[in-house]
Amino acid sequence: MNTPSARKNLLLPDVSRWPDDQPVIELEGVTKRYGGVPIIDGLDLKIQTGKTTVIVGESGSGKSVLLRLMNGLTLPDSGKVRLFGEDLAKASESTRMALRKRCTMVFQSYALIDSMDVFTNIAFPLRENTRMKLPEIAKLVDDLLEMLELPHARHMMPNELSGGMKKRVSLARAVITNPEVVLFDEPTTGLDPVMIEFVDNLIIRTQREYKITSVIISHDMASNRRLSDHMAMLSGGKIIKEGTFDEVAHSDDPTVQAFMANISTERLTKEEDEAAEPEAEIAGSAEAEPTVPEEGGAMIQPPRSIGGEPVVVVEGLHKSFGKNKVLKGITLEIPKQKITVVIGGSGSGKSVLIKHIIGLFQPTAGSVEVFGQKLKGVKGSEMQSIQARIGLLFQGAALFDSMTVRQNIAFPLVERLGLKKKEAKARVEEVAEQLKVKDILDRFPAAVSNGERKRVGLARAIVTKPEIMIYDEPTTGQDPIMMKRVDDMIVEAAETFDITSIVISHDMPSTFRIADQIAMIYKGHLVAVGSPTDLQAHPDPRVQEFIFAGSS
Repeated sequence: MNTPSARKNLLLPDVSRWPDDQPVIELEGVTKRYGGVPIIDGLDLKIQTGKTTVIVGESGSGKSVLLRLMNGLTLPDSGKVRLFGEDLAKASESTRMALRKRCTMVFQSYALIDSMDVFTNIAFPLRENTRMKLPEIAKLVDDLLEMLELPHARHMMPNELSGGMKKRVSLARAVITNPEVVLFDEPTTGLDPVMIEFVDNLIIRTQREYKITSVIISHDMASNRRLSDHMAMLSGGKIIKEGTFDEVAHSDDPTVQAFMANISTERLTKEEDEAAEPEAEIAGSAEAEPTVPEEGGAMIQPPRSIGGEPVVVVEGLHKSFGKNKVLKGITLEIPKQKITVVIGGSGSGKSVLIKHIIGLFQPTAGSVEVFGQKLKGVKGSEMQSIQARIGLLFQGAALFDSMTVRQNIAFPLVERLGLKKKEAKARVEEVAEQLKVKDILDRFPAAVSNGERKRVGLARAIVTKPEIMIYDEPTTGQDPIMMKRVDDMIVEAAETFDITSIVISHDMPSTFRIADQIAMIYKGHLVAVGSPTDLQAHPDPRVQEFIFAGSS
């Protein structure tokens, strides 16, 4: 794209850009209450023009509320929020709308329009709000798709896109109008490490080339280190520490210290791992002479499980949807009472593999055996009895909005196991205490944060004490403190209840903290399997790129 023209806001081409030497957003003594409880409480913060400010804090601390205050979607109960010098509480709605045209937001949930293809989604702001000709808009869209490495997705619908693709499309739609300020709500949540690095680099490139001011809410400390010019930590409704990443990371404030305690493990570094001695001789050790496989090819070394009695055996599993081959000869054993983490990029086939294990899909070829029984042809009550021994936590938590948190957690105990209310209540409170959700048991899902929803979903899945527990991205969207708690809960559940755990994950620190066995899928092929030590020393360049992506 042509840089000079890109710096002109296409929705308000006659409005001069905000000067670099003045804060573009200022919050002074801002308070915002919900139900009489202050979520934001006397907060002060300045957003410097042309810089990237990252805001961190625990789940439920009010970060998303703060973002909405910045662009006037939410107004303060007291204090001042100035956007481009205008006090948003005093400005008319038409003025606030004009200011928001200079300040756009990238939502965590993508917010794509399901009935429109990728091209139309990205072009939508310009087609609806300008008189630009379609060929001119199309050129801008195509330039963005090229930058985002998505030219092939131009005519795809949102339901055909992977999570990473949706994230990039939403980013393209946000920046196509050339806004001066972009507010990012968890831009890398749910992405694999390679795609996180790609999005990070794109945000950096956009900020530098087009002089965009970025405000980013993020739990990913490796991204925060890479992206931030300035970082601010939100706690108790106030900014308790701000400065450079290192200044915040090394603060002597105990709240900051507790939050930042795990940043050294937020992304593996080759220097640290190469210093470690291998614990055992492995298939595919560093002494081997690897050859780089063809794109999408199978693993360099044959598969090698960590051993132990398998509770799940997958042999030669192929799965196709029409002409689309998703799984290509997967052979894998899931050892009993161990934690197996399945990693791989978005769209690699991880979720399709899991759906075969729980009997939702039938193989195109190959077999899946669970609890010693091959699933091919198993139906009805026989399949239900197998599935009843498997617990599931899906990425979106999938809570019942009409039920309280307590009722959500108790639901499988009462409806599926038929426990009496007294026994169910005791078990609910026990798991709620473990997952730090006991204080929200009587709230409804709409009244809890995204991070709290994830913990409630995890509590509901674990409360039945299943033999196999499957977790789909359990740490996605969690702050570092809660990420560690979820990791600890997975390990504790596995050990306390003798559970076999299967975890789908993009998060490498979490993976290497909890895994007994790691299996990596790449474009439908199993390219590596073994212990964490095996994976760190694996010769396949695809494995190395994935697990060390974003290392500094």
